[in-house]
Amino acid sequence: MRICVYCASSDHADPAYREAAFELGRRLAEDGHTVVYGGGSRGSMGAVADGALSVGGRVIGVLPRFMADLEWGHPGLTELQLVEDMRERKHRLLTGSDAVVALPGGCGTLEELFEAITLKRLGIYLHPIILLDTLDFYAPLDAFMGQVIDARFMNPEHARMWQRVATPAEVLPTILDAPPWDESARDYAAVRE
Repeated sequence: MRICVYCASSDHADPAYREAAFELGRRLAEDGHTVVYGGGSRGSMGAVADGALSVGGRVIGVLPRFMADLEWGHPGLTELQLVEDMRERKHRLLTGSDAVVALPGGCGTLEELFEAITLKRLGIYLHPIILLDTLDFYAPLDAFMGQVIDARFMNPEHARMWQRVATPAEVLPTILDAPPWDESARDYAAVRE
């Protein structure tokens, strides 16, 4: 599988986030999966790439040119694709992926995650979306999304669009066990009575 990983570039967050990212990258690569991510060399971004590369995995980075100009790119990737802007980066990361894994992160990670959820809700992106909930990072977001559903901005079925796991070891089994999602999701994209 080609697995898209959304993650942060901060080196200042708790080291547990980088440790989980490294372990995730290693596990994905050991199972023969390709990691595609934002192309950075620092924080969880660098850690997920380093984890996969440490066991000979294939890692594709997608990096906007302005970030490459600032030398933010990881130098050891299997492939580094340069794109014009953040919008193209998001599109390239998601296109062709068989699953999304969102690690804890800031506004960029959350934007990417919400775009994937939105596209899944509309029946455009049909693959699993997994939240790696290191240190219970995504618990408040999961509760908030429950509130969005309770307030009827989304349908109860939409809660099946993502799964939350506590450890990197749970990611691949959860991807494989994720409930199917197909284009018929468009039939209930609009909120019903």
